[in-house]
Amino acid sequence: MRPLILKMEMTVDGFVGQPDEEPGWPVEYFDDELTAYMVDLLSTAGVHAMGRVSYEGMAPHWMTSTEPIAAPMNDIPKAVFSRTLERGEWPETTVYSDLEAGIAELKAQDGGPVIAHAGAGFAQQLTRLGLIDEYRLTVHPLAFGDGFPLFGGPVGLQLQDVRRFPRGSVAYTYTA
Repeated sequence: MRPLILKMEMTVDGFVGQPDEEPGWPVEYFDDELTAYMVDLLSTAGVHAMGRVSYEGMAPHWMTSTEPIAAPMNDIPKAVFSRTLERGEWPETTVYSDLEAGIAELKAQDGGPVIAHAGAGFAQQLTRLGLIDEYRLTVHPLAFGDGFPLFGGPVGLQLQDVRRFPRGSVAYTYTA
């Protein structure tokens, strides 16, 4: 059974996004080492999983991007979880309407890990349902003061690894 890894970027005050802001992170935190780390992680995926809102934001960007991260995002199959989306435009996309059943199906398949890219709501659902095996959290040296928290309640995690990057971002690996 392959694991589900939640890959998220967040601020030092625990937010993964701001209200009324475009998704994405300021590029000044992405040095060559952090970009290589992200490409390496994303390249291990057997499938990229995300909710509809993240999918609709990521698909048009990555389908036309020439950034290093674009290749693993475009070349590896995607699973989008939605009750309203019927089909995806991004090549190699499968739409699932039931989160628990879809994740169970993906985890039962052979191949690399399921890497979930998520907004706060999708991440909180995965956490609440106990579906995440590993958290890969990249914390950027930035505070929003308000926004969308990664966790909707208490979650106990075990630290497995820490990696620092030249521009101040830190990647933490935790198991659930």
